Amino acid sequence: MTATYDDPNLGVSALREAKFTIGDVVRHRLFPFRGVIFDVDPVFANTEDWWLSIPESMRPDKDQPFYHLLAENEDGHYEAYVSEGNLLPDAENGAVGHPDTADIFEGFDGQRYALKTGGLLQN
Repeated sequence: MTATYDDPNLGVSALREAKFTIGDVVRHRLFPFRGVIFDVDPVFANTEDWWLSIPESMRPDKDQPFYHLLAENEDGHYEAYVSEGNLLPDAENGAVGHPDTADIFEGFDGQRYALKTGGLLQN
């Protein structure tokens, strides 16, 4: 997936290639959770307070794609915002059990989720 974004350092639009796309099933490389991607930011687009809440030794670079996930772990379901460098493919472990997947996606085909027409959440 290629996305265009405005690069404030260059004052121009730039292209960024994202490793994952909407509908991909992924897991966090350090923490025990997985999810399905429902939105992609070509670079960090959350609050500075959110970024600073991450321990400095673990803080990801802002200049990479970030993904919005319908996530799950052993404690439940939630939404997560994760840098590309912290994600790994995880389709081989099956569908994600998050209850909101049915609102956005048609279903899981064993490899990825198919987006419903008009199913993407509005920011």
